[in-house]
Amino acid sequence: MWDGSSNTQLPWFHPTKPAAPDRAIHDAEAYEFVDAETRPAPGLGLAPALGKPFAYEEGSTIDWLREGAAERERKRVLGSQHGLRGLLALVRDSVGMWLVIVLTGFGTGVVGAWLDVLVKWLGDLREGRCTYGFFYNQVACCSGLDPGEICNEWQSWSEYLNVHHIFAQSLLQSVIYIALSIVLAGSSAILVKSYAPYAYHTGIPEIKAILSGYVLDAFLGPWVLLIKSLGLALAVASGLSLGKEGPLVHVACCWAYLLSRVLRQSHNEARKRRLLAGAAAAGVSVAFGSPLGGVLFGLEELDAFFDDSDVMWRGFVTSVIAAVSLQYIDPFGTSKLVLFQVTESKSVWRAFELIPWVFLAIVGGVLGSMLIKLNTTAAVYRRNSAVYDWPIVEVVAFTAITAAVSYPMVFLRVQSSELVSNLFQECDTAKGDYHGLCNPTAIWANVFLLTLAAAAKIGFTAWTFGMMVPAGIFLPTITIGACLGRAVGLITQGLHRAYPAAWIFSSCPPDPTERCVSPGFYAVIGAASMLGGVTRMTISLVVILFELTGALSHVLPIMISVMVSKWVADAFGKDGIYSTWIAMRQYPWLPAREFRDNGQTAAHVMKDAPNLVVIRDDGAGGGCTLRGLEELARGQTFHGFPVVHGEQLLGFVLRDKLGAYVEALLAEDAADRRCTFLPPGRVDGGDSSAVNLSSLLEESVLQLRKDVPLELVVNMFQKLNLRHILFSQGGRLTGMVTKKDIVWLLTAQASHAGALAEDHR
Repeated sequence: MWDGSSNTQLPWFHPTKPAAPDRAIHDAEAYEFVDAETRPAPGLGLAPALGKPFAYEEGSTIDWLREGAAERERKRVLGSQHGLRGLLALVRDSVGMWLVIVLTGFGTGVVGAWLDVLVKWLGDLREGRCTYGFFYNQVACCSGLDPGEICNEWQSWSEYLNVHHIFAQSLLQSVIYIALSIVLAGSSAILVKSYAPYAYHTGIPEIKAILSGYVLDAFLGPWVLLIKSLGLALAVASGLSLGKEGPLVHVACCWAYLLSRVLRQSHNEARKRRLLAGAAAAGVSVAFGSPLGGVLFGLEELDAFFDDSDVMWRGFVTSVIAAVSLQYIDPFGTSKLVLFQVTESKSVWRAFELIPWVFLAIVGGVLGSMLIKLNTTAAVYRRNSAVYDWPIVEVVAFTAITAAVSYPMVFLRVQSSELVSNLFQECDTAKGDYHGLCNPTAIWANVFLLTLAAAAKIGFTAWTFGMMVPAGIFLPTITIGACLGRAVGLITQGLHRAYPAAWIFSSCPPDPTERCVSPGFYAVIGAASMLGGVTRMTISLVVILFELTGALSHVLPIMISVMVSKWVADAFGKDGIYSTWIAMRQYPWLPAREFRDNGQTAAHVMKDAPNLVVIRDDGAGGGCTLRGLEELARGQTFHGFPVVHGEQLLGFVLRDKLGAYVEALLAEDAADRRCTFLPPGRVDGGDSSAVNLSSLLEESVLQLRKDVPLELVVNMFQKLNLRHILFSQGGRLTGMVTKKDIVWLLTAQASHAGALAEDHR
């Protein structure tokens, strides 16, 4: 909840409260809509409606009211056709939409499986190769062997090149490991920088903004889809502290956008965003093998299903199809959708385990908030330093540092997905001991190495998440939490072994051969806590984790850890990592948080009428010329202008619509013709040749009184998806508030708000 204490940062903010009105403002008096007389009526001299669909400029926001009305009108026209033609039109429209849904799910599943295979092969290639096939990864090369059995078919580079001296072996392995890491990450950065700059980073902040109405079609283009997919595989395989989960949401949305254009389903901006919402669910489904979690992710994190149950249904279908496609291809060779199988030795948990689990949740909340602050600080430093001008050099240099530090540390050398998978596993004598994790005599050594790996991962992730490569933050965060969770689990297990008769362990089985503490599940709790602290997700996070691990019987401890982690993290700031990046980039996205105005009114954030760029129509066609309007539309970047006649407000006209129509008239050599926005019935004399532009005025403009509560204004922007509100008193324009003003109001208290905006540097 925002308390309104930071609105002094707004340049038009009035620091002193206005005097209280003499009488109470009744709800009926506080709302004023455009007078019926000002609505355009058909007749001679009126500007006709534009013949083609309205096109929004990149960086603008869509008009949800107009797009919704246009979509309803289109469906009404389709339904009004009689006979077989009308039936076929409805069927074709429905089939086209569902075809986009199905193909998006299938395409996302195929891309996800291809990424898994390519990442595994490229990542293993840094350490060795298969003797009987260069394109086999280590798992495929050693398939068919029993657990713990030595694989002779996979050889390290020193073995393959017959290097026998131990120092030469270590030097060769480290050089090849670092060199290939640099080549992979550098190739990803070159592809992104040269062909698709929008393919860098995670893409989720932009998807959230697009789903809320932001226009950024270049972010979803075919080149972005190709470079994002290929660059993501190269970046993940390089060993940088990043994941593929978040970028897969971007990839899925690119698929949906491309298919919607091919199948001609992108004619309406609101309809297009409903398709993108379903695609986003498929991206999470493939990334985590979590079809239900994908739907809940769209509901909780993307605000994708806020006003349409059909969107949730389409997201569910897309998510299921994507998961089925992924499981059918079976890139892991396990015949399972679960990525990190949790081997549960027991189906119950003990009450004393709540103590270390709550401790992990508190640590996850604190470290999650710290990681956000470190990441934002690194991003702002990058933007304001010379590093910003050399993105490829930055990627190469930091990859070299990451690889050089990771290679000597056994828990950082391997791929993060492999490390997490082994940290989630319980010790089993039938399987091999993963780097001594199950050695009871090396508990404190393992705790030190795991803690050191987590600390290094925090530093690497804070800088990597923002470089010029595709990067997700889910997997690094899970890795950090899993390392800390496994360390706490090992300590708890060691205490139980040292003091089995202690009263706190009285609920454990008396047989010492039976396991009481499962360190693998502590890793799951740590991962949930850390991820909750970074993303502030709750319900979708719990569902994703139990689908990710298969630990359905331990959902309650996961819920407790996520709850405590979010409470602790919210004490340091309400925004998760994605909301923070949206605030830094200043996208027109409104957070769903509750707002309290503390008695303030709309006048506190309203831009006064003297500070607005308005079109003045002073009557009888003498107020404006077509040439003047054309210069106004070209010279200003505002998306529209209020139109006034003397002191009276006539309405609001969009800049793009005005510019398109005036440009068509100027082509007819009518530059000096006068124009008016007054309806024909209100034009009293004057130049009869004046062009009447009253039909260009927006009919859906909302007008309020400036003394309405500020909380009401914010809620209207949040729930009605408005672009602007005009304020008037007695028919006279007093001011205006736009969506960007409300966005700044809600994010001004955030650290580094607007620091990464395009025009900031």
